[in-house]
Amino acid sequence: MARSKEELLAKLSECVVEMEEEEVVDVAKEYIEAGYPAFDGIMDGLVDGMNKASDLYDAEEYFVTDVLLCSDAMYAGLEVLRPHLPENADAGEKPKAVIGVVEGDTHDIGKNLVKIMMDTAGFEMYDLGRDVPLDAFVDKAIEVNASIVCMSTLMTTTMVGMKTVIEKLQERGIRDKVKVMIGGSPISQKYADEIGADGYSTNAVEAVKLAKRLLNIA
Repeated sequence: MARSKEELLAKLSECVVEMEEEEVVDVAKEYIEAGYPAFDGIMDGLVDGMNKASDLYDAEEYFVTDVLLCSDAMYAGLEVLRPHLPENADAGEKPKAVIGVVEGDTHDIGKNLVKIMMDTAGFEMYDLGRDVPLDAFVDKAIEVNASIVCMSTLMTTTMVGMKTVIEKLQERGIRDKVKVMIGGSPISQKYADEIGADGYSTNAVEAVKLAKRLLNIA
């Protein structure tokens, strides 16, 4: 008997958490063949699983190697689902976003997840990587005429770099043209408000919703 959309989404999520790289491909194919939307499969299946894997990592039940294997499974599923996403060509130019982990921090699992999700949701992503010099965020935003700058950190010692980037955007005269999103486990809405960021998100799915809300994209 054919599995329901909910069953297949749960299975996609489970395959990512369990690092089942081969099985996730079969499930993703079954999902597409059943006629279900690829975007939901990515968001509510693969990314849901990756968020659960990140939670397990935060709880110290998974190690970095486990999370990397989970991401391999997610990428395998993405390869199947991505070609079936609706074309955004008619929507005009994609909104541009600069993303990176602030200087002094090399934890980039969360950042990579947000990048994948925003890319899938139709943003043109410029990934600066990890341990990014603070001026690089500003320089890249100016170079590509970005609409959003996304910064993350998992370390309390590097959080202040986010405030510095916002000040640099102000100094360069583009703060009012660029939305600033921040994230990472030590970050809170209170801190976002304190440093003048436009928003903060707790995970990749929320980051996409926030980015769209900030730019008034349906």
